[in-house]
Amino acid sequence: MQIVRGVRRRARRAAGRLRRVWRRSLQLRVVTSTLVISVAVVAVLGVTLMQQFTKTVVEGRTNAALTEAISDRASIVGQLNQPPGEVSKPSTTGLGDPAPSAGDSSLDRAAIAMANRAGEASRYTVIIKNEAIPGEYRATNEIDPRSITADLQQKVRDGRLNDTQSRTGELYYFGKAQPEPGIAIGVKVENGYEIYHFFPLTEEENLLWSVRQTLVGVGVGLVVLLAAIASLVTRQVVTPVRLARQAAERLAAGQLEERLKVRGEDDLARLATSFNEMAANLALKIHQLEELSQVQRQFVSDVSHELRTPLTTVRMAADLLYEARADFDAAASRSAELMQAQLERFESMLTDLLEISRYDAGAATLDVDSVDMRDVVLRAVADSEALGEKQGARFALRLPSEPCMAEVDSRRVERILRNLLFNAIEHGEGKEIVVTVGADRDAVAVAVRDHGVGLRAGEENLVFDRFWRADPSRARTIGGTGLGLAISREDATLHGGWLQAWGVPGEGTQFRLSLPRVAGAELKGSPLSLVPPEIEMRRTWRAHITPVLSPATGERVLDVTREGGSA
Repeated sequence: MQIVRGVRRRARRAAGRLRRVWRRSLQLRVVTSTLVISVAVVAVLGVTLMQQFTKTVVEGRTNAALTEAISDRASIVGQLNQPPGEVSKPSTTGLGDPAPSAGDSSLDRAAIAMANRAGEASRYTVIIKNEAIPGEYRATNEIDPRSITADLQQKVRDGRLNDTQSRTGELYYFGKAQPEPGIAIGVKVENGYEIYHFFPLTEEENLLWSVRQTLVGVGVGLVVLLAAIASLVTRQVVTPVRLARQAAERLAAGQLEERLKVRGEDDLARLATSFNEMAANLALKIHQLEELSQVQRQFVSDVSHELRTPLTTVRMAADLLYEARADFDAAASRSAELMQAQLERFESMLTDLLEISRYDAGAATLDVDSVDMRDVVLRAVADSEALGEKQGARFALRLPSEPCMAEVDSRRVERILRNLLFNAIEHGEGKEIVVTVGADRDAVAVAVRDHGVGLRAGEENLVFDRFWRADPSRARTIGGTGLGLAISREDATLHGGWLQAWGVPGEGTQFRLSLPRVAGAELKGSPLSLVPPEIEMRRTWRAHITPVLSPATGERVLDVTREGGSA
Protein backbone atom coordinates (compact mmCIF):
# COMPACT_ATOMS: atom_id res chain seq x y z
CA MET A 1 0.00 0.00 0.00
CA GLN A 2 2.85 2.36 0.82
CA ILE A 3 4.45 1.62 -2.56
CA VAL A 4 1.19 2.45 -4.35
CA ARG A 5 0.86 5.74 -2.43
CA GLY A 6 4.47 6.59 -3.24
CA VAL A 7 3.92 5.92 -6.94
CA ARG A 8 0.77 8.07 -6.88
CA ARG A 9 2.58 10.93 -5.17
CA ARG A 10 5.42 10.79 -7.69
CA ALA A 11 2.91 10.67 -10.53
CA ARG A 12 1.06 13.70 -9.13
CA ARG A 13 4.32 15.62 -8.71
CA ALA A 14 5.39 14.75 -12.24
CA ALA A 15 1.97 15.81 -13.57
CA GLY A 16 2.21 19.05 -11.60
CA ARG A 17 5.66 19.82 -13.01
CA LEU A 18 4.41 19.04 -16.52
CA ARG A 19 1.43 21.39 -16.07
CA ARG A 20 3.71 24.16 -14.83
CA VAL A 21 6.06 23.72 -17.79
CA TRP A 22 3.06 23.68 -20.15
CA ARG A 23 1.62 26.88 -18.69
CA ARG A 24 4.95 28.72 -18.64
CA SER A 25 6.40 27.74 -22.03
CA LEU A 26 4.81 29.45 -25.01
CA GLN A 27 7.24 27.69 -27.36
CA LEU A 28 6.22 24.26 -26.03
CA ARG A 29 2.52 25.02 -26.52
CA VAL A 30 3.04 26.32 -30.08
CA VAL A 31 5.25 23.38 -31.12
CA THR A 32 2.90 20.85 -29.53
CA SER A 33 -0.15 22.41 -31.17
CA THR A 34 1.63 22.45 -34.54
CA LEU A 35 2.67 18.82 -34.04
CA VAL A 36 -0.86 17.68 -33.17
CA ILE A 37 -2.46 19.56 -36.07
CA SER A 38 0.23 18.29 -38.47
CA VAL A 39 -0.31 14.70 -37.37
CA ALA A 40 -4.06 15.06 -37.88
CA VAL A 41 -3.67 16.63 -41.34
CA VAL A 42 -1.04 14.13 -42.48
CA ALA A 43 -3.10 11.21 -41.17
CA VAL A 44 -6.26 12.35 -42.95
CA LEU A 45 -4.34 13.07 -46.16
CA GLY A 46 -2.48 9.75 -46.01
CA VAL A 47 -5.65 7.72 -45.39
CA THR A 48 -7.43 9.50 -48.25
CA LEU A 49 -4.55 8.97 -50.68
CA MET A 50 -4.20 5.34 -49.64
CA GLN A 51 -7.89 4.69 -50.12
CA GLN A 52 -7.85 6.27 -53.58
CA PHE A 53 -4.72 4.39 -54.62
CA THR A 54 -6.09 1.09 -53.31
CA LYS A 55 -9.36 1.66 -55.11
CA THR A 56 -7.54 2.44 -58.35
CA VAL A 57 -5.26 -0.60 -58.14
CA VAL A 58 -8.04 -3.02 -57.22
CA GLU A 59 -10.41 -1.66 -59.85
CA GLY A 60 -7.72 -1.87 -62.53
CA ARG A 61 -6.85 -5.45 -61.57
CA THR A 62 -10.55 -6.38 -61.49
CA ASN A 63 -11.19 -4.95 -64.95
CA ALA A 64 -8.17 -6.80 -66.34
CA ALA A 65 -9.34 -10.02 -64.67
CA LEU A 66 -12.83 -9.64 -66.11
CA THR A 67 -11.40 -9.10 -69.60
CA GLU A 68 -9.18 -12.18 -69.35
CA ALA A 69 -11.97 -14.33 -67.89
CA ILE A 70 -14.34 -13.36 -70.71
CA SER A 71 -11.66 -14.14 -73.32
CA ASP A 72 -11.10 -17.58 -71.72
CA ARG A 73 -14.79 -18.34 -71.66
CA ALA A 74 -15.06 -19.09 -75.44
CA SER A 75 -12.11 -21.51 -75.29
CA ILE A 76 -13.53 -23.33 -72.28
CA VAL A 77 -17.01 -23.58 -73.81
CA GLY A 78 -15.46 -24.94 -77.04
CA GLN A 79 -13.63 -27.65 -75.10
CA LEU A 80 -16.75 -28.56 -73.15
CA ASN A 81 -18.89 -28.84 -76.33
CA GLN A 82 -16.51 -31.29 -78.13
CA PRO A 83 -17.74 -34.91 -78.34
CA PRO A 84 -16.22 -37.15 -75.65
CA GLY A 85 -13.29 -39.34 -76.69
CA GLU A 86 -10.63 -41.53 -75.26
CA VAL A 87 -8.52 -38.93 -73.50
CA SER A 88 -6.38 -39.83 -70.51
CA LYS A 89 -6.39 -37.54 -67.49
CA PRO A 90 -3.08 -35.74 -67.12
CA SER A 91 -1.55 -34.82 -63.78
CA THR A 92 -1.74 -31.07 -64.48
CA THR A 93 -5.46 -30.88 -63.74
CA GLY A 94 -4.80 -30.22 -60.07
CA LEU A 95 -4.16 -31.91 -56.76
CA GLY A 96 -6.97 -33.38 -54.79
CA ASP A 97 -9.35 -33.52 -57.80
CA PRO A 98 -12.03 -36.19 -57.60
CA ALA A 99 -11.74 -38.96 -60.17
CA PRO A 100 -13.55 -37.97 -63.33
CA SER A 101 -16.64 -39.84 -64.24
CA ALA A 102 -16.55 -42.05 -67.32
CA GLY A 103 -17.25 -40.23 -70.52
CA ASP A 104 -16.77 -36.77 -69.03
CA SER A 105 -13.38 -36.09 -70.60
CA SER A 106 -14.59 -32.65 -71.77
CA LEU A 107 -13.88 -31.33 -68.27
CA ASP A 108 -10.36 -32.72 -68.52
CA ARG A 109 -9.76 -31.14 -71.94
CA ALA A 110 -11.03 -27.78 -70.69
CA ALA A 111 -8.90 -27.96 -67.53
CA ILE A 112 -5.77 -28.90 -69.50
CA ALA A 113 -6.37 -26.04 -71.91
CA MET A 114 -6.79 -23.53 -69.08
CA ALA A 115 -3.72 -24.84 -67.23
CA ASN A 116 -1.61 -24.45 -70.35
CA ARG A 117 -3.03 -21.00 -71.05
CA ALA A 118 -2.68 -19.65 -67.49
CA GLY A 119 0.79 -20.96 -66.94
CA GLU A 120 1.82 -20.35 -63.30
CA ALA A 121 -0.65 -20.05 -60.43
CA SER A 122 0.58 -16.53 -59.78
CA ARG A 123 -1.29 -15.45 -62.91
CA TYR A 124 -4.69 -17.08 -62.37
CA THR A 125 -6.36 -20.43 -61.74
CA VAL A 126 -9.64 -21.98 -62.91
CA ILE A 127 -12.29 -24.32 -61.50
CA ILE A 128 -14.87 -25.85 -63.84
CA LYS A 129 -17.92 -27.41 -62.21
CA ASN A 130 -20.72 -29.56 -63.65
CA GLU A 131 -23.95 -28.43 -62.02
CA ALA A 132 -25.71 -31.62 -63.17
CA ILE A 133 -23.34 -33.84 -61.19
CA PRO A 134 -22.84 -32.54 -57.61
CA GLY A 135 -19.20 -32.62 -56.51
CA GLU A 136 -17.89 -32.98 -60.04
CA TYR A 137 -15.23 -30.33 -60.89
CA ARG A 138 -11.81 -29.83 -62.44
CA ALA A 139 -9.23 -27.36 -61.06
CA THR A 140 -5.89 -26.02 -62.23
CA ASN A 141 -2.73 -25.11 -60.30
CA GLU A 142 -3.60 -26.33 -56.80
CA ILE A 143 -6.64 -24.08 -56.24
CA ASP A 144 -8.88 -25.21 -53.38
CA PRO A 145 -12.65 -25.29 -54.05
CA ARG A 146 -13.11 -23.48 -50.71
CA SER A 147 -12.24 -20.36 -52.64
CA ILE A 148 -15.75 -20.52 -54.11
CA THR A 149 -17.88 -18.92 -51.42
CA ALA A 150 -21.52 -19.93 -51.01
CA ASP A 151 -22.60 -16.36 -51.78
CA LEU A 152 -20.69 -16.28 -55.08
CA GLN A 153 -21.92 -19.73 -56.12
CA GLN A 154 -25.52 -18.78 -55.33
CA LYS A 155 -25.23 -15.60 -57.44
CA VAL A 156 -23.81 -17.58 -60.36
CA ARG A 157 -26.54 -20.21 -60.25
CA ASP A 158 -29.31 -17.63 -59.85
CA GLY A 159 -27.93 -15.42 -62.63
CA ARG A 160 -28.49 -15.67 -66.34
CA LEU A 161 -26.27 -17.51 -68.79
CA ASN A 162 -22.96 -15.73 -69.45
CA ASP A 163 -23.78 -13.18 -66.70
CA THR A 164 -20.46 -12.62 -64.92
CA GLN A 165 -20.34 -12.43 -61.06
CA SER A 166 -17.25 -11.33 -59.09
CA ARG A 167 -16.04 -10.80 -55.54
CA THR A 168 -12.84 -9.77 -53.75
CA GLY A 169 -11.75 -11.93 -50.85
CA GLU A 170 -9.48 -14.75 -49.73
CA LEU A 171 -8.25 -17.54 -52.02
CA TYR A 172 -7.24 -20.96 -50.71
CA TYR A 173 -4.55 -23.22 -52.24
CA PHE A 174 -3.55 -26.79 -51.49
CA GLY A 175 -0.21 -26.88 -49.72
CA LYS A 176 -0.51 -23.34 -48.29
CA ALA A 177 -1.59 -22.85 -44.70
CA GLN A 178 -2.67 -19.21 -45.07
CA PRO A 179 -5.12 -17.86 -47.65
CA GLU A 180 -4.12 -15.11 -50.07
CA PRO A 181 -6.08 -12.07 -51.21
CA GLY A 182 -7.56 -12.29 -54.66
CA ILE A 183 -10.48 -11.84 -57.05
CA ALA A 184 -12.99 -14.62 -57.81
CA ILE A 185 -15.05 -14.39 -61.05
CA GLY A 186 -17.86 -16.84 -61.80
CA VAL A 187 -20.17 -17.40 -64.76
CA LYS A 188 -22.78 -19.99 -65.76
CA VAL A 189 -22.59 -21.32 -69.35
CA GLU A 190 -24.73 -23.70 -71.40
CA ASN A 191 -24.98 -27.41 -70.66
CA GLY A 192 -25.06 -26.69 -66.89
CA TYR A 193 -21.38 -25.84 -66.42
CA GLU A 194 -19.98 -23.18 -64.05
CA ILE A 195 -16.62 -21.55 -64.70
CA TYR A 196 -14.70 -19.81 -61.89
CA HIS A 197 -11.54 -17.79 -62.45
CA PHE A 198 -9.29 -16.84 -59.48
CA PHE A 199 -6.81 -14.00 -59.86
CA PRO A 200 -4.39 -13.54 -56.89
CA LEU A 201 -3.71 -10.01 -55.64
CA THR A 202 -0.40 -10.83 -53.96
CA GLU A 203 1.62 -8.46 -56.12
CA GLU A 204 -0.94 -5.70 -55.69
CA GLU A 205 -0.96 -6.29 -51.92
CA ASN A 206 2.83 -6.03 -51.82
CA LEU A 207 2.63 -2.87 -53.89
CA LEU A 208 0.04 -1.36 -51.56
CA TRP A 209 2.13 -2.33 -48.53
CA SER A 210 5.17 -0.60 -50.02
CA VAL A 211 3.11 2.50 -50.80
CA ARG A 212 1.68 2.45 -47.27
CA GLN A 213 5.16 2.27 -45.74
CA THR A 214 6.33 5.08 -47.98
CA LEU A 215 3.36 7.26 -46.99
CA VAL A 216 3.98 6.58 -43.27
CA GLY A 217 7.67 7.40 -43.60
CA VAL A 218 7.00 10.56 -45.59
CA GLY A 219 4.25 11.56 -43.13
CA VAL A 220 6.50 11.08 -40.09
CA GLY A 221 9.29 13.01 -41.77
CA LEU A 222 6.88 15.78 -42.72
CA VAL A 223 5.52 16.04 -39.18
CA VAL A 224 9.04 16.16 -37.71
CA LEU A 225 10.03 18.78 -40.28
CA LEU A 226 6.96 20.89 -39.49
CA ALA A 227 7.66 20.61 -35.75
CA ALA A 228 11.27 21.70 -36.32
CA ILE A 229 10.11 24.62 -38.47
CA ALA A 230 7.53 25.62 -35.83
CA SER A 231 10.17 25.39 -33.11
CA LEU A 232 12.60 27.54 -35.10
CA VAL A 233 9.99 30.16 -36.01
CA THR A 234 8.58 30.24 -32.48
CA ARG A 235 12.07 30.56 -31.04
CA GLN A 236 12.68 33.63 -33.19
CA VAL A 237 9.57 35.23 -31.67
CA VAL A 238 9.71 33.82 -28.13
CA THR A 239 13.37 34.58 -27.45
CA PRO A 240 12.96 38.40 -27.72
CA VAL A 241 9.75 38.18 -25.69
CA ARG A 242 11.54 36.13 -23.04
CA LEU A 243 14.36 38.66 -22.92
CA ALA A 244 11.78 41.45 -22.57
CA ARG A 245 10.10 39.56 -19.70
CA GLN A 246 13.41 39.10 -17.89
CA ALA A 247 14.24 42.77 -18.39
CA ALA A 248 10.80 43.78 -17.08
CA GLU A 249 11.30 41.59 -14.00
CA ARG A 250 14.67 43.22 -13.31
CA LEU A 251 13.12 46.63 -13.88
CA ALA A 252 10.34 45.79 -11.42
CA ALA A 253 12.98 44.65 -8.92
CA GLY A 254 14.44 48.17 -8.94
CA GLN A 255 17.17 47.88 -11.59
CA LEU A 256 16.10 51.04 -13.39
CA GLU A 257 19.11 51.01 -15.70
CA GLU A 258 17.90 47.80 -17.41
CA ARG A 259 17.48 48.14 -21.19
CA LEU A 260 16.86 45.85 -24.19
CA LYS A 261 19.12 45.48 -27.22
CA VAL A 262 17.46 46.73 -30.41
CA ARG A 263 18.13 44.60 -33.50
CA GLY A 264 16.56 45.44 -36.85
CA GLU A 265 13.43 47.44 -37.56
CA ASP A 266 10.64 44.85 -37.26
CA ASP A 267 7.84 44.73 -34.69
CA LEU A 268 10.06 43.11 -32.05
CA ALA A 269 12.67 45.81 -32.54
CA ARG A 270 9.99 48.49 -32.14
CA LEU A 271 8.82 46.64 -29.01
CA ALA A 272 12.36 46.81 -27.59
CA THR A 273 12.55 50.51 -28.46
CA SER A 274 9.22 51.21 -26.77
CA PHE A 275 10.32 49.21 -23.72
CA ASN A 276 13.54 51.21 -23.43
CA GLU A 277 11.64 54.49 -23.75
CA MET A 278 9.16 53.33 -21.09
CA ALA A 279 12.00 52.29 -18.77
CA ALA A 280 13.73 55.63 -19.24
CA ASN A 281 10.55 57.60 -18.55
CA LEU A 282 9.76 55.39 -15.56
CA ALA A 283 13.24 55.89 -14.13
CA LEU A 284 12.90 59.64 -14.61
CA LYS A 285 9.47 59.72 -12.93
CA ILE A 286 10.69 57.60 -10.02
CA HIS A 287 13.71 59.84 -9.58
CA GLN A 288 11.45 62.90 -9.58
CA LEU A 289 9.08 61.27 -7.10
CA GLU A 290 11.97 60.30 -4.84
CA GLU A 291 13.21 63.88 -4.89
CA LEU A 292 9.71 65.16 -4.19
CA SER A 293 9.22 62.64 -1.42
CA GLN A 294 12.55 63.62 0.08
CA VAL A 295 11.54 67.28 -0.08
CA GLN A 296 8.19 66.47 1.53
CA ARG A 297 9.79 64.43 4.30
CA GLN A 298 12.33 67.16 4.89
CA PHE A 299 9.58 69.74 4.90
CA VAL A 300 7.50 67.81 7.43
CA SER A 301 10.55 67.25 9.63
CA ASP A 302 11.66 70.88 9.41
CA VAL A 303 8.16 72.24 10.04
CA SER A 304 7.71 69.89 12.98
CA HIS A 305 10.99 71.01 14.51
CA GLU A 306 10.43 74.68 13.77
CA LEU A 307 6.94 74.61 15.27
CA ARG A 308 8.23 73.25 18.55
CA THR A 309 9.86 76.58 19.56
CA PRO A 310 6.74 78.76 19.16
CA LEU A 311 4.63 75.91 20.51
CA THR A 312 6.73 75.83 23.68
CA THR A 313 6.19 79.57 24.17
CA VAL A 314 2.47 79.30 23.50
CA ARG A 315 2.28 76.28 25.80
CA MET A 316 3.91 78.20 28.67
CA ALA A 317 1.44 81.07 28.25
CA ALA A 318 -1.47 78.62 27.97
CA ASP A 319 -0.39 76.82 31.14
CA LEU A 320 -0.42 80.12 33.05
CA LEU A 321 -3.88 80.94 31.73
CA TYR A 322 -5.12 77.43 32.47
CA GLU A 323 -3.85 77.53 36.06
CA ALA A 324 -5.49 80.95 36.60
CA ARG A 325 -8.80 80.05 34.92
CA ALA A 326 -10.61 80.08 38.26
CA ASP A 327 -10.14 83.86 38.42
CA PHE A 328 -11.71 84.38 34.96
CA ASP A 329 -15.33 84.64 34.05
CA ALA A 330 -17.05 81.59 32.60
CA ALA A 331 -16.35 82.35 28.93
CA ALA A 332 -12.64 83.11 29.48
CA SER A 333 -12.24 80.06 31.73
CA ARG A 334 -13.80 77.80 29.07
CA SER A 335 -11.54 79.34 26.42
CA ALA A 336 -8.46 78.58 28.53
CA GLU A 337 -9.57 74.94 28.88
CA LEU A 338 -10.20 74.58 25.13
CA MET A 339 -6.86 76.15 24.29
CA GLN A 340 -5.10 73.77 26.69
CA ALA A 341 -6.79 70.71 25.14
CA GLN A 342 -6.05 71.77 21.56
CA LEU A 343 -2.44 72.55 22.42
CA GLU A 344 -2.05 69.06 23.85
CA ARG A 345 -3.51 67.59 20.65
CA PHE A 346 -1.29 69.81 18.52
CA GLU A 347 1.78 68.75 20.48
CA SER A 348 0.80 65.09 20.09
CA MET A 349 0.36 65.55 16.35
CA LEU A 350 3.82 67.15 16.05
CA THR A 351 5.33 64.21 17.95
CA ASP A 352 3.59 61.72 15.62
CA LEU A 353 4.69 63.67 12.53
CA LEU A 354 8.30 63.60 13.72
CA GLU A 355 8.06 59.87 14.33
CA ILE A 356 6.55 59.27 10.88
CA SER A 357 9.29 61.37 9.27
CA ARG A 358 11.93 59.23 11.01
CA TYR A 359 10.31 56.07 9.61
CA ASP A 360 10.09 57.59 6.14
CA ALA A 361 13.75 58.55 6.29
CA GLY A 362 14.73 55.05 7.54
CA ALA A 363 16.26 56.56 10.69
CA ALA A 364 14.15 54.64 13.22
CA THR A 365 16.13 52.23 15.44
CA LEU A 366 15.33 49.81 18.25
CA ASP A 367 16.58 49.93 21.84
CA VAL A 368 16.16 46.20 22.54
CA ASP A 369 16.01 44.77 26.04
CA SER A 370 14.63 41.54 27.49
CA VAL A 371 11.36 42.40 29.24
CA ASP A 372 8.31 40.62 30.59
CA MET A 373 5.42 41.40 28.25
CA ARG A 374 3.00 41.24 31.18
CA ASP A 375 4.69 44.28 32.76
CA VAL A 376 4.56 46.18 29.45
CA VAL A 377 0.82 45.45 29.14
CA LEU A 378 0.14 46.52 32.74
CA ARG A 379 1.94 49.84 32.22
CA ALA A 380 0.00 50.55 29.01
CA VAL A 381 -3.32 49.69 30.72
CA ALA A 382 -2.43 51.92 33.68
CA ASP A 383 -1.79 54.85 31.30
CA SER A 384 -5.19 54.27 29.64
CA GLU A 385 -7.36 53.70 32.72
CA ALA A 386 -8.12 57.36 33.32
CA LEU A 387 -9.34 57.83 29.73
CA GLY A 388 -11.29 54.57 29.93
CA GLU A 389 -13.09 55.75 33.07
CA LYS A 390 -14.13 58.96 31.30
CA GLN A 391 -15.68 56.92 28.47
CA GLY A 392 -17.24 54.37 30.82
CA ALA A 393 -15.06 51.48 29.61
CA ARG A 394 -13.35 48.94 31.86
CA PHE A 395 -10.46 46.58 31.12
CA ALA A 396 -10.45 42.80 31.52
CA LEU A 397 -6.93 41.34 31.59
CA ARG A 398 -6.13 37.75 30.64
CA LEU A 399 -2.46 37.29 31.51
CA PRO A 400 -0.52 34.02 31.76
CA SER A 401 0.76 32.96 35.16
CA GLU A 402 4.36 32.52 33.92
CA PRO A 403 6.65 35.30 32.67
CA CYS A 404 6.50 36.07 28.92
CA MET A 405 10.03 37.26 28.21
CA ALA A 406 10.86 38.83 24.86
CA GLU A 407 13.62 40.97 23.39
CA VAL A 408 11.77 44.17 22.40
CA ASP A 409 11.94 47.95 22.59
CA SER A 410 9.59 48.41 25.54
CA ARG A 411 9.00 52.11 24.77
CA ARG A 412 7.75 51.37 21.27
CA VAL A 413 5.69 48.34 22.36
CA GLU A 414 4.03 50.41 25.08
CA ARG A 415 3.19 53.02 22.47
CA ILE A 416 1.64 50.34 20.26
CA LEU A 417 -0.49 49.06 23.12
CA ARG A 418 -1.54 52.56 24.20
CA ASN A 419 -2.66 53.33 20.63
CA LEU A 420 -4.62 50.06 20.51
CA LEU A 421 -6.23 50.76 23.88
CA PHE A 422 -7.10 54.37 22.92
CA ASN A 423 -8.64 53.08 19.69
CA ALA A 424 -10.66 50.49 21.63
CA ILE A 425 -11.88 53.18 24.05
CA GLU A 426 -12.76 55.49 21.12
CA HIS A 427 -14.81 52.87 19.24
CA GLY A 428 -15.81 50.47 22.04
CA GLU A 429 -18.99 52.39 22.98
CA GLY A 430 -18.22 52.12 26.70
CA LYS A 431 -18.26 48.29 26.69
CA GLU A 432 -15.69 45.95 28.18
CA ILE A 433 -12.22 45.85 26.60
CA VAL A 434 -10.41 42.52 26.83
CA VAL A 435 -6.59 42.42 26.77
CA THR A 436 -5.07 38.94 26.27
CA VAL A 437 -1.40 37.94 26.39
CA GLY A 438 -0.14 34.66 24.91
CA ALA A 439 3.24 33.11 24.27
CA ASP A 440 4.84 30.03 22.78
CA ARG A 441 8.41 28.94 22.20
CA ASP A 442 9.10 31.40 19.37
CA ALA A 443 6.68 34.34 19.74
CA VAL A 444 4.60 36.46 22.09
CA ALA A 445 1.30 38.12 21.26
CA VAL A 446 -1.08 40.68 22.74
CA ALA A 447 -4.73 40.94 21.60
CA VAL A 448 -6.94 43.97 22.36
CA ARG A 449 -10.64 43.22 21.89
CA ASP A 450 -13.52 45.71 22.03
CA HIS A 451 -17.26 45.15 21.52
CA GLY A 452 -18.07 48.37 19.65
CA VAL A 453 -19.02 49.26 16.08
CA GLY A 454 -16.61 46.83 14.39
CA LEU A 455 -15.14 46.94 10.90
CA ARG A 456 -16.71 46.32 7.53
CA ALA A 457 -15.24 43.85 5.03
CA GLY A 458 -12.00 45.15 3.50
CA GLU A 459 -11.28 47.68 6.28
CA GLU A 460 -8.84 45.37 8.13
CA ASN A 461 -5.90 46.90 6.24
CA LEU A 462 -7.30 50.39 5.63
CA VAL A 463 -7.42 50.97 9.37
CA PHE A 464 -3.60 51.25 9.39
CA ASP A 465 -3.49 53.97 6.71
CA ARG A 466 -2.49 57.45 7.78
CA PHE A 467 -5.41 59.69 8.75
CA TRP A 468 -7.95 57.02 7.69
CA ARG A 469 -11.29 56.95 9.51
CA ALA A 470 -13.98 54.27 9.23
CA ASP A 471 -16.76 56.88 9.53
CA PRO A 472 -15.58 60.38 8.45
CA SER A 473 -18.84 61.94 9.67
CA ARG A 474 -18.27 60.72 13.22
CA ALA A 475 -16.50 63.19 15.51
CA ARG A 476 -13.50 62.07 17.55
CA THR A 477 -14.23 61.84 21.26
CA ILE A 478 -10.66 61.59 22.58
CA GLY A 479 -8.85 63.81 20.07
CA GLY A 480 -6.62 61.34 18.24
CA THR A 481 -4.29 62.49 15.46
CA GLY A 482 -5.14 59.74 12.97
CA LEU A 483 -1.51 58.55 12.91
CA GLY A 484 -1.50 56.24 15.92
CA LEU A 485 -2.27 52.94 14.16
CA ALA A 486 0.03 53.80 11.25
CA ILE A 487 2.90 54.42 13.69
CA SER A 488 1.97 51.24 15.58
CA ARG A 489 2.26 49.10 12.47
CA GLU A 490 5.63 50.71 11.66
CA ASP A 491 6.80 49.90 15.21
CA ALA A 492 5.63 46.28 14.85
CA THR A 493 7.35 45.92 11.46
CA LEU A 494 10.56 47.39 12.90
CA HIS A 495 10.50 44.53 15.45
CA GLY A 496 9.97 41.98 12.65
CA GLY A 497 6.43 41.35 13.91
CA TRP A 498 2.83 41.68 12.79
CA LEU A 499 0.02 44.02 13.70
CA GLN A 500 -3.29 42.71 12.35
CA ALA A 501 -6.95 43.64 12.72
CA TRP A 502 -10.22 41.71 12.69
CA GLY A 503 -13.68 43.18 12.84
CA VAL A 504 -17.34 42.51 12.11
CA PRO A 505 -20.06 45.19 12.20
CA GLY A 506 -21.89 44.92 15.52
CA GLU A 507 -19.39 42.39 16.90
CA GLY A 508 -16.51 44.79 17.62
CA THR A 509 -12.86 44.55 16.63
CA GLN A 510 -9.72 42.80 17.76
CA PHE A 511 -6.15 43.91 17.12
CA ARG A 512 -3.37 41.34 17.50
CA LEU A 513 0.29 42.28 18.01
CA SER A 514 2.69 39.36 17.37
CA LEU A 515 6.43 39.70 18.05
CA PRO A 516 9.35 37.23 17.94
CA ARG A 517 10.77 36.38 21.37
CA VAL A 518 14.33 36.79 20.06
CA ALA A 519 15.21 40.05 18.31
CA GLY A 520 15.93 39.54 14.63
CA ALA A 521 14.31 36.08 14.48
CA GLU A 522 11.78 35.28 11.74
CA LEU A 523 8.18 35.26 12.90
CA LYS A 524 6.39 32.16 11.56
CA GLY A 525 3.20 32.18 13.59
CA SER A 526 1.28 33.71 16.47
CA PRO A 527 0.27 32.06 19.76
CA LEU A 528 -3.11 33.86 19.68
CA SER A 529 -5.88 33.59 17.12
CA LEU A 530 -6.78 36.74 15.21
CA VAL A 531 -10.49 35.89 15.48
CA PRO A 532 -11.81 36.07 19.08
CA PRO A 533 -12.42 32.62 20.67
CA GLU A 534 -16.13 33.27 21.28
CA ILE A 535 -16.65 34.09 17.61
CA GLU A 536 -14.85 30.89 16.57
CA MET A 537 -16.97 28.89 19.02
CA ARG A 538 -20.14 30.45 17.68
CA ARG A 539 -19.16 29.58 14.10
CA THR A 540 -18.43 26.00 15.10
CA TRP A 541 -21.75 25.81 16.94
CA ARG A 542 -23.70 27.09 13.92
CA ALA A 543 -21.91 24.63 11.63
CA HIS A 544 -23.42 21.73 13.62
CA ILE A 545 -27.01 23.07 13.80
CA THR A 546 -29.39 21.08 11.59
CA PRO A 547 -33.07 22.05 11.12
CA VAL A 548 -35.42 19.07 11.59
CA LEU A 549 -39.17 18.54 12.01
CA SER A 550 -40.58 17.92 15.46
CA PRO A 551 -42.24 14.46 15.55
CA ALA A 552 -44.93 15.82 17.89
CA THR A 553 -45.94 19.10 16.24
CA GLY A 554 -44.36 18.91 12.78
CA GLU A 555 -42.71 22.31 13.30
CA ARG A 556 -39.09 23.09 12.39
CA VAL A 557 -36.79 22.79 15.40
CA LEU A 558 -32.99 22.82 15.75
CA ASP A 559 -31.03 19.64 16.20
CA VAL A 560 -27.69 20.76 17.68
CA THR A 561 -24.93 18.17 17.51
CA ARG A 562 -21.32 18.69 18.45
CA GLU A 563 -18.30 16.45 18.52
CA GLY A 564 -18.18 14.45 21.72
CA GLY A 565 -21.85 14.83 22.61
CA SER A 566 -25.19 16.44 21.78
CA ALA A 567 -27.42 19.14 23.18
